[in-house]
Amino acid sequence: MRSSRVDDMALLRQMRAEIPRPDPARILSGRERLVEAINGDPARLRAFSIRQLSERNDMTFMKKPDARASAQPDDSPTRARAGRRPALRVVLVATAAFAVGATAVSVLDDNDAHTAVSASVDSSRMQRVSVATVLNAAAVLERRQEKTVAPRDDQFIYTKEIISEREQKTGSRKSYVDENWTSVDGSKRSWVMELGKGWWSAPARQQGETWPPADWGSLKKLPTEPDELILAVMSPGAGTHKSVADIKKSEWPDVHFALASLLYRVPVMPEGLRPAAFEALAKIPGVTASSGVKDAKGRAGVAIAYTDKRQQSGWDTVLIFAEDTHEFLGFKNTRSSDSGGGKNYDQLSYLDSYAVVDKVKQRP
Repeated sequence: MRSSRVDDMALLRQMRAEIPRPDPARILSGRERLVEAINGDPARLRAFSIRQLSERNDMTFMKKPDARASAQPDDSPTRARAGRRPALRVVLVATAAFAVGATAVSVLDDNDAHTAVSASVDSSRMQRVSVATVLNAAAVLERRQEKTVAPRDDQFIYTKEIISEREQKTGSRKSYVDENWTSVDGSKRSWVMELGKGWWSAPARQQGETWPPADWGSLKKLPTEPDELILAVMSPGAGTHKSVADIKKSEWPDVHFALASLLYRVPVMPEGLRPAAFEALAKIPGVTASSGVKDAKGRAGVAIAYTDKRQQSGWDTVLIFAEDTHEFLGFKNTRSSDSGGGKNYDQLSYLDSYAVVDKVKQRP
């Protein structure tokens, strides 16, 4: 009997050596979902038997790295979605994985009332997932792969964004390429585009105080700790709060609007600011996470949405994160035709590339 157990452990160690260790984002995602399942419904946790795991093939540590994705340069603004999970030896490897590290198991908590499907995301096939799991894992991944951007005051930040539109009634589609050159210190005119049309924007210094800030210096002053960032973005009229716990229910919609605007209108940020914004969003009551959406490139994603009940139509911009890695992919929103006629459009957009350049309309 002892010899048999030794042989089994040797086999487990050999199999564990063949399995790539999960990265920090995956470990965080699995740990949070497992804790949620334990705290929410112990009976439900027991239902996740080895047989069910093998049928669902829902183990993050079984994922093979995609050679094409790993071959991409580090400065790519978007990364290819990793390959499909292999189905071979699922049952036996599941046993080994529970013995070595159960925190890597991916568990969906359908009982989380904080993750109801938002009205902004219209898909009957969506499943509820954890807001905190998605956004906190996205923050971990963002901190690990973000590049430090240190532009000079006299330079411009170039961004290239791709927008895909679908007219709701007819289903007709159209794509746009928007290129923007934003003055770093706000002292020069910037060139901005929207749906393929461009114009000169007055220097930020002539525009007065705006949100989000249009100059790099003001962005760098924003906190990179989530609680501090929440307090910093609050409207001056809201008064001074010493902690997030002091924020009133009626004040949270304005906090969300400020954070969502920051993420939507500032595609390139100082180091640490974007992950802090993700973590700050995870703390806002009423933010929802729903799987079953696709981004502009057709990749499976999770939609992070919010509805301001004080208004007939709240901030309808939805953030999309990769379903597997929780990497930030882009945005989904709707718009009405400027020319009238009752036409409404569904939009998907993402940041294709960015760079620091010396002149307006200079491409990298």
